[in-house]
Amino acid sequence: MLPKFSIMEEKKRNKEIYRVTLVGSVVNFILLVFKFVAGIVGHSAAMMADAIHSLSDFITDIIVVVFVKVSSKPEDADHHYGHGKYETLATAIIGLVLLVVGAGIFYNGAEMIYLFFKGGELPEPSLLALIAALVSIVSKELVYQYTVYKGKNLNSKSVVANAWHHRSDALSSIGVALGISGALVLGDKWRVLDPLAAVIVSIFIVKVSIQLIKPCIDELMEKSLSADVEKEIVDIALSCNGIKAPHHLRTRRIGNHIAIDIHVMMRGDITLTEAHNIVSVLEGKYKERFGNNSYICIHFEPIDSQTE
Repeated sequence: MLPKFSIMEEKKRNKEIYRVTLVGSVVNFILLVFKFVAGIVGHSAAMMADAIHSLSDFITDIIVVVFVKVSSKPEDADHHYGHGKYETLATAIIGLVLLVVGAGIFYNGAEMIYLFFKGGELPEPSLLALIAALVSIVSKELVYQYTVYKGKNLNSKSVVANAWHHRSDALSSIGVALGISGALVLGDKWRVLDPLAAVIVSIFIVKVSIQLIKPCIDELMEKSLSADVEKEIVDIALSCNGIKAPHHLRTRRIGNHIAIDIHVMMRGDITLTEAHNIVSVLEGKYKERFGNNSYICIHFEPIDSQTE
């Protein structure tokens, strides 16, 4: 089911999105610098990979700010349905970045595991790298909770997607922390725990990326809304006096808004003004349910009142 949209001024919504993204980008920038230093000084390849993950977070923050600004632009001569799909595109880009990062972490970890079982020696990470991982886990989980809460309230898919990027960074840091801890406590023979944990976490990151990308592809390919939502649209039409047999329903998403194209039947002996008033009532009900910025197209057709 679609959530019931609250009417929010677009400028206020964008301002909130910028504020949320700014908080995340500041945390990301501080963390990526700390992680790079800890990875180099602490001789931890896993921490370096984690630092690259934080760098990808920082980049996606920039993507969200740029694309949300574009998506908020009003309709123009070249975009009659507005620019809402730019935000969908931003979400897809974030998902793709996550996919690449997850695959990169997997490859790096698998390479280190292969090297270890071939008799190679893995570097011993230091306590500084472990501290950096623990700081990352706590800070990124807090940023995730804040960002996903705001994203759902603002009905912004790209902000929610960015929140999952924060969560994936926290998960990655958990793997790094476990690996570093194992290497420090258990000795040289267990240093393989570091890349092994990173590989396991990378699988979860890839899974999240696919969950983000799939609905974006569906929207960009003009996939219809769910059967439950379409049934609700038909039921709303039938609840209006004077409307019968709604049919030829077509639906799709446009960013955070939806488009409804529906045909309805009315008595053929009523005036055009009466028919227009009935359609206006139905349009108002749709906008009340699905948002004031929904795109509604209602085509009415006459039926013979003698055969009702």
